[in-house]
Amino acid sequence: MVARLAMVVLILLAAGSACAQSLSPDAARRFVSGKLFAFNCFDGSRGAGRIYGDGSVIGTIQFRGAGPERTVSLPAGTLRVRGEAVCASLQGMPFEPCFQIEKTDDRSFRGSWMGFAYCDFTRRMSVAGMSPRRHSSEPLEATEGAGPN
Repeated sequence: MVARLAMVVLILLAAGSACAQSLSPDAARRFVSGKLFAFNCFDGSRGAGRIYGDGSVIGTIQFRGAGPERTVSLPAGTLRVRGEAVCASLQGMPFEPCFQIEKTDDRSFRGSWMGFAYCDFTRRMSVAGMSPRRHSSEPLEATEGAGPN
């Protein structure tokens, strides 16, 4: 379940539509870090969450748009920059999925993986219990010399 949620979060950080503006990992980090985003994915999954500068994620998800909404917390270092992509290091996954980020407007972005799986993210105002700050303020970790997958 955590791997599935992490995939959705990663899709959050990916590619997009024809009118979208591609963002470098540094620009993407500034665009999303510490902000609350609601998301809707191609498979009906939806939720909301924050991605922090240390690569951690806190939020909620409802898989395939059905069943209970689950609270999710992924530790620091889960999301990291590798070349021009944002990748996820997920426990129990045999590979590290990587994504490009496409800004669709001043408050939104689309993320996709392998050209077919995608999520659309829209910035929301803060809600109780979802603090915009974490204890760590370190940026996403860059992996030298690695290119996108």
